[in-house]
Amino acid sequence: MTALTTIAQHADALRAGRTSATGLVDEALARIQAPQGEGARAFTRVYDAAARAAARASDELRAVGLARSVIDGLPISIKDLFDVAGETTMAGSVARQGEPPATADAVVVQRLRAAGAVIVGRTNMTEFAFSGLGINPPPGTPRNAWDRGTGRIPGGSSSGAAVSVTDGMAVAGIGSDTGGSVGIPAALCGLAGFKPTARRVCLQGALPLSASLDSIGPIAPTVQCCAQLDAILAGEPRVTSRPAALRGLRLAVPRTLALDGMDAHVAATFQQTLTRLSAAGALVTEIDVPAFARVAAINAKGGLTAAEAWWWHRDLIARAADRYDPRVVSRILRGKDISAADHLDVLQARAAWIAEVEADIAGFDALVLPTVPVVAPAIDETAATDDAYFRANGLVLRNPSLINFLDGCALSIPCHEAGSAPVGLMVAGPAMSDTRILSIGLALEAALSSR
Repeated sequence: MTALTTIAQHADALRAGRTSATGLVDEALARIQAPQGEGARAFTRVYDAAARAAARASDELRAVGLARSVIDGLPISIKDLFDVAGETTMAGSVARQGEPPATADAVVVQRLRAAGAVIVGRTNMTEFAFSGLGINPPPGTPRNAWDRGTGRIPGGSSSGAAVSVTDGMAVAGIGSDTGGSVGIPAALCGLAGFKPTARRVCLQGALPLSASLDSIGPIAPTVQCCAQLDAILAGEPRVTSRPAALRGLRLAVPRTLALDGMDAHVAATFQQTLTRLSAAGALVTEIDVPAFARVAAINAKGGLTAAEAWWWHRDLIARAADRYDPRVVSRILRGKDISAADHLDVLQARAAWIAEVEADIAGFDALVLPTVPVVAPAIDETAATDDAYFRANGLVLRNPSLINFLDGCALSIPCHEAGSAPVGLMVAGPAMSDTRILSIGLALEAALSSR
């Protein structure tokens, strides 16, 4: 992986006339269409003509002194579960072939277009967003940029979003996150990713997995890129995040569950990261969070995701179950046996669980933990058997899912040594602490940047 250009760097180059939106989009499309590249697996649809037209319009506006936002003219990818007017939203599945087309763009797509983003295409994803691995048999799984010869998982479900960025096919990718679908691919691919508090970004026009947990966030080269995109996606004023003061920052490391099962590389990288942050003045403290150990029991019958996925999918499964990925439909079908009382039990238990966790972490500025406890495994090994698939899926989803169940927000920041396997540092907080977490993320990223 080569160093990636940030949104701010691209915006500066456009402002100074060193490049053009047309040139950037031509380069992105050329990479998508390169025969030996990952474009055919990373994208499910490419908007060649529309992207070139949008880039020309951006250049014409800039020529008369008009720039709609910091992303005006930049190639951006969108996950295949966002509505685009006139197209059927496939969500990485062949099961929706023949379904009615969307009548309007998703709200986040509208906001991107209004900001001048050039949408280059829809990115591949785990079918219906129901896995953290990024494996999707029908269109093919895009390979992680790290150790491409082996062919490692990109992480999911926003798999194509991450690969579109690592491979220069987009400056940033917009994904969704129900149990880690932004943070996991960001971590495994060496990128920054931000999962906001779910209620901050409108879900209208995004095909749902779990209405209680779904959120929309960016995958991009840096935390600042994520902050800039997050403001646009949320329809908020221009981002004003500034790095927090690192000295005296209170960071809690939850030793309950979150540190279990780390491989040697992740464990060593995580410890080295904590040592660096402590040396820079952060106050790093390990704490117990007993509620983390009870998440599996609360969701033992399938939890919110299975119940709410079944509600949405039941009619489609009735007429097209044979067109689903068996490893996806089997998990959705668990929701068939979850009663309304079971679902309300989980919602009630979640509310009490959130209150308990928030009390445990109230004295800290943020939680820090490995985004994923292992490096990206090989696609062939992970997909070989159901046991291997579901074991790996549970492991990569575990830590991000804790924050999603908390209704919190989380950044994943690359923290590995250059040239080594990507490792993500998760920086997380409770609901609506997004501005603080982004500010802390900027400070931590700067402290780790010499890596």
